[in-house]
Amino acid sequence: MLTTAIQAPAIQTARYPSLAGKGVFVSGGGSGIGAALVEAFARQGARVFFVDIAAGPSQELVKDLEGLVDFIPLYVAGDLKNLDFVKAQIAAAHDALGGLDILVNNAANDDRHAIADVTPEYWDERMAVNLRHLFFAAQAAIPYMEAAGGGVILNFGSISWHLALDQLSLYQTAKAAIEGMTRAMARELGKQNIRVCAIVPGNVQTPRQEKWYSPEGEREILDAQCLKSRVQPGDVAALALFLASDDGRMCTGHEYFVDAGWR
Repeated sequence: MLTTAIQAPAIQTARYPSLAGKGVFVSGGGSGIGAALVEAFARQGARVFFVDIAAGPSQELVKDLEGLVDFIPLYVAGDLKNLDFVKAQIAAAHDALGGLDILVNNAANDDRHAIADVTPEYWDERMAVNLRHLFFAAQAAIPYMEAAGGGVILNFGSISWHLALDQLSLYQTAKAAIEGMTRAMARELGKQNIRVCAIVPGNVQTPRQEKWYSPEGEREILDAQCLKSRVQPGDVAALALFLASDDGRMCTGHEYFVDAGWR
């Protein structure tokens, strides 16, 4: 892996021939889990197009991948709260990649907030950041997948609402809705051979998440996990690769956890 993610111990990883040449769209692909997703799909020989509001890390990721993968991921900066931007970039990805086979709805923001401080305007903004764009990205991608005879949509949930973590009421509301949306989409789209799955990460050790936790908080996470190592971005990407590949061809309509058994 590159310096875009905190390093995990060296492990044997799988190669999925069915992902080679596939067109993949990743939202929020510039850092953390998103960067690991972009890199992982690119290393499988997929053609990757990603969007992120943060240009600096995204451009650095593209530069780091030059010479390491056959197809250098394409990056566009923009705000996913703008649904015209979302629709336009799905179309741009289809055209630039020669098809759109896999949509990875990863982008989100887990800023902390108290219930008493939530205004209607903040509610709308948080739903736009964490829920709305997933639906409309899928809506824009579906016709391309139908025309190609099938596809895969991976929506990112969160373990936070399963654990009822503090100071995240709107984020957890959005993430719970994503799991319901995933099931509904899978039922409606199965006839078109489009699979829809939700990936539910635990507490993933990214630079962003590190700022929320003291050494004592780190110990609490490990104590609550069955496995006593922190989940890495690459662990989440590994699950995404399997679900997007032909090996996961009968996986749809459910959520899949990668959380080291955090309860």
